[in-house]
Amino acid sequence: MSDVLIIGGGFAGVWAAAGAVRARHAAGLADEAVRVTLVDAADDMVIRPRLYESDPGRMRVALDRVLGPIGVRRVAATVTGIDTDARQVSALGRDGEPLELPYDRLVLAAGSRVVAPPVEGAEHLFDVDTMPGASRLHSHIGRLQEGQFTAVVVGGGFTGIEIATELPDRLRAVAGGADVRVVLVEQSDVVGPELGPGPRPEILAALGHAGVEIRLGVRLASLDRDRATLSDGTVIDTRTVVWTAGMRASTLTSQIPGTRDSIGRLLVDEHLRVVGVDGVYAAGDTAAAVAENGHVVMQSCQHAVPQGKLAGANVGADVLGLPLAPFSPNPYVTCLDLGPYGAVLTLGWDREIAQTGVEAKQLKKSINADWIYPPVDDAAAILALADHHITWPTEAVDARV
Repeated sequence: MSDVLIIGGGFAGVWAAAGAVRARHAAGLADEAVRVTLVDAADDMVIRPRLYESDPGRMRVALDRVLGPIGVRRVAATVTGIDTDARQVSALGRDGEPLELPYDRLVLAAGSRVVAPPVEGAEHLFDVDTMPGASRLHSHIGRLQEGQFTAVVVGGGFTGIEIATELPDRLRAVAGGADVRVVLVEQSDVVGPELGPGPRPEILAALGHAGVEIRLGVRLASLDRDRATLSDGTVIDTRTVVWTAGMRASTLTSQIPGTRDSIGRLLVDEHLRVVGVDGVYAAGDTAAAVAENGHVVMQSCQHAVPQGKLAGANVGADVLGLPLAPFSPNPYVTCLDLGPYGAVLTLGWDREIAQTGVEAKQLKKSINADWIYPPVDDAAAILALADHHITWPTEAVDARV
């Protein structure tokens, strides 16, 4: 029996597990031939792209409803070490007992995390990066009282724009008619610097429509329970500061003796094998994989899902001595939620606008509410969708533009 071990219960990890099981089925082998195990501390797959929305606690899928039907063994534990020489992973179970998990092939799909800034008062920051963080913000908003309906969002990138355009309505829902204020702080001289100039007019229009104030060329200098101070000396009275900048790959990448990029992702080859490390693959936010035209993938579910499927297919093929497949995702698209204003859909790495307004908003709702969710309680449906040739519904996007 060969052991395939997957670290991480997010998009990449879940689909890697399904992809490995599908590979075993395709080879016509019994379950005992390749044992697939997924280890993660949580019981749920968090639908992370939706955590900027209200009531984030509902944005989850029980891992057992996806992994159980296809026979994946789930270990609820926190990984503490990876020994690539011994091919063994150390973990700590919920009962505090240490675990040693051997593997023949390993897929590191431990995701990424937002990194809090080294500023005074950072403990008062909120985030929408994790389920606990987003739930904490949701509960906090529900407890705000008169005079406290000002929020500051730090970081004018993808996540910052989505939460900034969503927050005014979330604040109004608890403000009882009182004035609300949202301030977006970005240290660059433009909003969405990494998104390019194409969608920027729509982004600015949406921020204006929502009444969001924009402060460019400044950063957060410090904060306490009642106020935030910016680098230009501006003081904003607020109890709600949301940090969205500075994403980095899981620190578990440092346990792998491979080369990492500037945000900690492991360099992988076209088959998603970690370069120079035998038997180890990486997928999702831990992998610096090359997509079309030499572009390196984004840390997003759009790339995590196909990477997971392919990593699972390839580890299965690897242990069975079958040929590996190259990573070839569908062309890159982005669909940015812009709150009540709508959304903006762009195509390609140059982000050419394809849809805006209500039309794009309907597409975003389809993505968030349907496309990114795995099937549950249905082995046949899960394994059918685990086909690594099914990457991202670009065909559906093309049909709508």
